[in-house]
Amino acid sequence: MNKIENLHFRIETEYFEQIFLNMKTIKLIFVLTVILSAYQLSYSQKIITREQALDIALENSPDIKQSRLNMEKNKEYLNAQLASLKSRFLFNVTPFEYSRKERYDEFFSEWYTTEDKGSNASLIISQPFKFSDGSLSLRNDFGYQDNYSEGNNSTSYYNGFNNYLFLAYNQPLFTYNKTKLDLERNQLNLENATLAYSIEMLNMEYHVNQAFYAIYQKQMALKIAEEEFENQKISKEIIQSKVEGGLSAKEELYQAELNYATSKSNLDNKKVELENAEDQFKLLIGLSLYEDIQVSTDVDYQAVSVSLDKAIENGLTQRLELSQKQIELNTSKFNLIETSATNEFRGDVELSIGIMGNNEKFVNIYDKATKSPQFDVTFSIPIFDWGERKARIRAAEIAVESKEIDIQNLKDDIVINIRKIYRNLNNLILQIEIAKQNEKNAQLTYEINLERYRNGDLTSMDLELFQNQLSEKKMDLANSLINYKLELINMKIQSLWDFENNTSFVPKELQENIREK
Repeated sequence: MNKIENLHFRIETEYFEQIFLNMKTIKLIFVLTVILSAYQLSYSQKIITREQALDIALENSPDIKQSRLNMEKNKEYLNAQLASLKSRFLFNVTPFEYSRKERYDEFFSEWYTTEDKGSNASLIISQPFKFSDGSLSLRNDFGYQDNYSEGNNSTSYYNGFNNYLFLAYNQPLFTYNKTKLDLERNQLNLENATLAYSIEMLNMEYHVNQAFYAIYQKQMALKIAEEEFENQKISKEIIQSKVEGGLSAKEELYQAELNYATSKSNLDNKKVELENAEDQFKLLIGLSLYEDIQVSTDVDYQAVSVSLDKAIENGLTQRLELSQKQIELNTSKFNLIETSATNEFRGDVELSIGIMGNNEKFVNIYDKATKSPQFDVTFSIPIFDWGERKARIRAAEIAVESKEIDIQNLKDDIVINIRKIYRNLNNLILQIEIAKQNEKNAQLTYEINLERYRNGDLTSMDLELFQNQLSEKKMDLANSLINYKLELINMKIQSLWDFENNTSFVPKELQENIREK
């Protein structure tokens, strides 16, 4: 009997040991699965720095792409204008032509029939001149014709070759140089597009930093909410133990539970706000909305020395918007020049020299060559236009004056904005120091009152006030630091001078365009 009992005991023991081993195995698999999932989640999450975010935005932003395409378009227009100043080669050919017509001869007062067949070709080489707006062309017209004419009393035939070679020069007089003006306008359009692209990049940098710090702000708010939630959890556990020990009334526990639930709701709200900010950030820089990201930044405070005089001087000499306004002024002056040509007195001179020959045989085409010189001078003399030209010129002059006023207004705005940012920076430095001290005081006050709460000298509602005060002061400090960083970036954009690194801040694309010039 003992043997049977021992056997049963041994079987049961082995059975439970096997179950225990299986449970350990399952537990181990579960732990490994959790660890692997956490690792994959952290690995799939993309950590982005401010510099990386800006690079992504400059590559993917629709506004940047449009501005870049506009710059490339104007560059091609300028290339086309430069190419038009080189020699042009044109070849026209008519392989075969045929016509049959009834014509009336007034001299003989009779109708006759003509039938023409032939082919011809023209080779034209022309060279425009930028300095004079004239053009020189060399032209050769070669053809073959087969002609038949039939009248009332006679018929005639002719077939043979003809060639006309001449050199011609055309020169406009007493007017503006259209070729040179068009070239300068295209150059200004490219410069303006390059400036617009650079300005778009500067604006994008500010918006990216603003959105980046907005996410950081939400992350800080979430972190503070998590700390508040943990504090409320500790507070709830303290009051719960007191109520169970009969040291506090149940009303205190009810209030602690309400504070705990409110803190949990606030924590959830901060998570939602962070996710919304991340979606807006991804949309701004051109990332997929389904990509999991986390921003990484450093907002360690270090006061930067900013020179107001240096900022204003650099802003007035380097601001891209001023260059754009100057381009607009020059364009208005070009329009004034073109408008002044309305109904103007002008002339055209055309001079050509050439030689013409024809023969039934191709090899004898110049046996009886004829010289063909030609000289034309044409004047266009306006007599009366009812004041049209004067009115148009005055309108163009007013446009020039308006652009000059715009430049002065922009200069005043630059000075005002830089002064405003400078004052804000100095004020924010003071606010940061105050916010640091307030956070330190709030932390000490909360710790003191938490101890009073443990000792029963403070209610849950009173402790909640000190907790809210601590959270508020922490958030004030974070906001002050973020505002200071953003104002530094704003100063860099407004003055085009980086005071953190004490260097000029001109976009790379604009520097490359300047080097190309």
